[in-house]
Amino acid sequence: MTSFHPALILIVAALLVYILPGRLRQIAFIGGPLLAILAVLTIETGTVMNYTFIGYDLIVLKADATALVFALIFALVAFLGAMYALHLQKPGEQIVALLYAGGSLGVTFAGDWLTLFFFWELMSISSVFLIWYRGRTESLKAGFRYLIVHFVGGNSMLFGVLLLIGSGNPLVGSLTGVDSPAFWLVLLGVAINAAIPPLHAWLTDAYPEGTVTGSVFLSAFTTKVAVYVLVRAFPGAQLLLYAGVIMAIYGIIFAVLENDIRRLLSYHIISQVGYMVAAVGIGTELALNGSIAHAFSHILYKSLLFMGAGAVIYATGREKLTELGGLARAMPLTAITFAIAALSIAGAPLFNGFISKSIIVTAAGVEGLKMTDFLLTLASVGTFLSIGLKLFYYMFFGEDRGLKPIQLPFNMSLAMVLGAFLCTLYGIYPKLLYDWLPFAMDYNPFTLDHIVNYTQLLLATAVAFWLFMSRLEPQANISLDFDWLYRKPLAYVFDTFVATLKQIKVWLDASGSNVLGTTVPYFANPFMAPLKMLWAVSPTAARGEREAEVDGIILYSADRYRFPVGISVLLAAVFLGLIAVYTLALQ
Repeated sequence: MTSFHPALILIVAALLVYILPGRLRQIAFIGGPLLAILAVLTIETGTVMNYTFIGYDLIVLKADATALVFALIFALVAFLGAMYALHLQKPGEQIVALLYAGGSLGVTFAGDWLTLFFFWELMSISSVFLIWYRGRTESLKAGFRYLIVHFVGGNSMLFGVLLLIGSGNPLVGSLTGVDSPAFWLVLLGVAINAAIPPLHAWLTDAYPEGTVTGSVFLSAFTTKVAVYVLVRAFPGAQLLLYAGVIMAIYGIIFAVLENDIRRLLSYHIISQVGYMVAAVGIGTELALNGSIAHAFSHILYKSLLFMGAGAVIYATGREKLTELGGLARAMPLTAITFAIAALSIAGAPLFNGFISKSIIVTAAGVEGLKMTDFLLTLASVGTFLSIGLKLFYYMFFGEDRGLKPIQLPFNMSLAMVLGAFLCTLYGIYPKLLYDWLPFAMDYNPFTLDHIVNYTQLLLATAVAFWLFMSRLEPQANISLDFDWLYRKPLAYVFDTFVATLKQIKVWLDASGSNVLGTTVPYFANPFMAPLKMLWAVSPTAARGEREAEVDGIILYSADRYRFPVGISVLLAAVFLGLIAVYTLALQ
């Protein structure tokens, strides 16, 4: 299996989904991720695959411990997402989902910046269709905004990559030259994909507008692939420590205020990725292990949360907390699996968030970063409050709205059960994950002190929720995010610009000017201007000849537009003379 690139397996599977009919298409859709998992499991550390393209040596696969652990979770969640979306009748969404997952594996194994950029852009292009396939006007608009933002990020990344290649640094690795434009260009491109505020609005805008099944894939790949690149290129960058802590708190604040269930979960992506970004900023081996482990855990429980939210939307047609409630009786399996995911993201003992998030907090404490330790712990409280209590309670145990949920397809339920099983399995047996981490560490999450502290924290949060439940009740409002500060002014600037152009047109029309009519032909034919200049000095023009006119119709005269043969001879003589002078100068 090591002769097959896992990304290539998923890309070929996408092609088969397009070609094959019916059940064969389903087999290709679910079989591709399964084969990708097997391929990852059989790739040995140190494996390298090269490919020469137009004389440039590309390292399409370079396997080390960091790449393998990210590749494993990307392949696993691709399988879970495929299982969840197996019932789809039209192949389009399944095709782009596989291409999206394949792009993530391509980035993970890329050994050079050019290969990484190619798969980076494959992810951006394929993922937008998971938003557009929902078919709503809002989804179409959100998809275009998503595409524009990633176009900006992709171009920043491209310019940075070209500078790196031009300076003799084509291989993916740590970028240390903070005085280099390439450092900042690549960092900007990655920061956009990581949704670091204020570059985050695309995420909370687009993910809630994705399809029910597509949002599962969206929640798993883009931001975590960005974390992978941060681990590779920017370990120890102190700026990321501050950015990560801000992300962790920022996402929580807006999640508590949010009414849309998938937008609430999207804000928690920002918050949880903040832990990973902060750990990269700390930069120690323990912190980097924590960042990687938490990315692994986050992908599992966040995809499960989006599966649960998607199941509710699929079954009820509602996506606002103010429109939901009392669903536990009608959707018990969804409620149970969602509860497991909620406990996982909150960092409850015996669930996978507990075994990874605590590594990052511990790493901050070891480095004496007391404020970082405190703020990340505070973010854990907000996470449990907004998802484990508020979202879970009001969606499944709040006021019964009289909804009649339809039955879920079996594959959706099975995917949620498998996701919940993995969240619990890794939470009980952390060694299954720790053995994959790139750096050796002596860390045990199940110390009595650690368990007691986290349990007390969660219980205190639950009591606070009970006491202040009336104030935390969902409200049918719209929360203004940071992006309002630049979206509104930019809209004003654009409107002013358009209004100014319209006014200029009015002035030109009023003055009888025909500027546009005169200049547009020159844009259509750039050679017109020099030809007219030559014509102006031609003998025919000098004689003032005009074309004949009969009954108001101008007759075309070819001779009027022909230059005398002498002009051609003169130009040829001048050209040959210049060549002769140049030749003599070289001797």
